[in-house]
Amino acid sequence: MPELPEVEVTRRGFAERIAGARIEAVRLGKPLRWALAADPATLVGRTVRAVRRRGKYLLVDMDPGLLLMHLGMSGSLRFDMPLPAPGIHDHFDMVTSRGTLRLNDPRRFGAVVYVEDEAAPLAIKLLGGLGMEPLDPSFDLDRFHAGLRRRKASIKQVLLAGDVVVGVGNIYASEALFLAGIRPSLSASRLSRPRAARLHAAVRDVLARAVERGGSTLRDFSNVDGQSGYFQLEATVYGRAGEPCRTCSTPVRQVRQGQRSTYFCPNCQKY
Repeated sequence: MPELPEVEVTRRGFAERIAGARIEAVRLGKPLRWALAADPATLVGRTVRAVRRRGKYLLVDMDPGLLLMHLGMSGSLRFDMPLPAPGIHDHFDMVTSRGTLRLNDPRRFGAVVYVEDEAAPLAIKLLGGLGMEPLDPSFDLDRFHAGLRRRKASIKQVLLAGDVVVGVGNIYASEALFLAGIRPSLSASRLSRPRAARLHAAVRDVLARAVERGGSTLRDFSNVDGQSGYFQLEATVYGRAGEPCRTCSTPVRQVRQGQRSTYFCPNCQKY
């Protein structure tokens, strides 16, 4: 599933190129997770002002209006001029004066939704419960620690939940917890402020490096130019069950938490 780094890599790949483009046509394929909530013809003639990101959502600002785009479990975007004729898994095309933005999604869990602005009820429903942005200067340590202290679930599960901090997906949670030296099963409420500070820094570090490496490609993800991400190739624990820890040579362990695989070093992450 594309997480924050993959979505940010996608945004960076086309945001500058599409800014200022005029929408010339919108084509819908098979139904996605949520309906567009607008007549495609009403978007024609509008101008794309900018592309932002909130958590795993891309926000395409138009003049007027806003598109909320989500890649779901297997979605990817392409932006180019021209693109070939739509294939069976191409479910949204927005043709602009600077190229076509296309959503390809074999599983159709992705979505493109129109709202008037971020104050619209649907936008609030989708974005209102999201936690702090870990790559933003507003990612505050005190708020982060306070949010963790209110949660009794395991720290790995709290990171994945997205209501304290957004975008720390399964790969990145395992990697950040290893970097911070924290056992994934530890209750979030038990983290002291110094340990929360280490985790705060580790989350920033891991996600920033993942963006630099183009994200992670385990199955479906590719950027807007069709290129894969490579962060998974330098993972310290994720996907390395039974292999020696890169720090202490203890075999990396794999456990299940909430139906997701968790990887950790039992020696480097004792508590």
